Amino acid sequence: MELRHLKYFLAVAEELNFTKASEKLFISQPPLSRQIIELEEELQAKLFIRNNKKVELTEAGKYFEKEVKVLFQNLERISIKTKKIAKNVSGEFRIAYISSIYSAVISELIKHLKLQFPYVNFKLFEVSTTKQIDALEQGKIEMGIIRSPIKSPKIQSHLWFKDGFSLVFNKKNIQLKSEKEILNLKDETFVFFNKDYAPHYHEVLLELCAFYGFTPKIIHEANNINSIVQLVKNGLGISIVPSNIAKNNQDPEIGFLELKKVNLFTNVSIITSKEADSEITRSAVEFLLTQSR
Repeated sequence: MELRHLKYFLAVAEELNFTKASEKLFISQPPLSRQIIELEEELQAKLFIRNNKKVELTEAGKYFEKEVKVLFQNLERISIKTKKIAKNVSGEFRIAYISSIYSAVISELIKHLKLQFPYVNFKLFEVSTTKQIDALEQGKIEMGIIRSPIKSPKIQSHLWFKDGFSLVFNKKNIQLKSEKEILNLKDETFVFFNKDYAPHYHEVLLELCAFYGFTPKIIHEANNINSIVQLVKNGLGISIVPSNIAKNNQDPEIGFLELKKVNLFTNVSIITSKEADSEITRSAVEFLLTQSR
């Protein structure tokens, strides 16, 4: 049995007329009839009822038509996915990340991938968690790095690391040595992530403040962690940031105090599409998972 047998069968099944089917396939009617007979002989099943007035599908033919249509749909899907995998080997691979986790590790990831896949154009995008999920579902990116839970059935999530929280402040304006002194900050102004931009993260920060016994006076909001740290440095308030930021910030004017007492963490995860299983995707995920944070 060859694909042409199945294509010829579907043409006849759709037209229920050998003359129209042969015209559609650009072949003469006798060869088409022979192909159908060969198929029926191989299957040992009658697919059509033929007489001078009409052509009908048998019950076996109706079942076979349904299954062959599914087969061709799967072949089309496989073809599209194969082209996409091939494109990733010599095309473009897009990685998104949230601002609060960018570090030297991501730079090392790109270097690692470029060595393995020198003809691929790797692109980095700083994108919020919610937009990353949408972009991954729509095929606009190949991989994302996010913070917060994933609920999409189309996305596969790999836990990269658990991140704690640290208070960040300007050393010239505030002297802070232990968590016992945090309640003294209740009248200070805070700089937070915008609620609409990162709703889950915003709620976590409010929960942290509540744990230490106060409601923060949020005066400034930003959509980028670096902007928040800069606002703190400029003396416009204090903030709570992921502890990962403290590890990657060596500015002498800025102080960090890790909030250990609250024992609250967020998951930083690597996300990929469940349908995408390219060699590049696997290599990128494996590299990050082996890097200590």
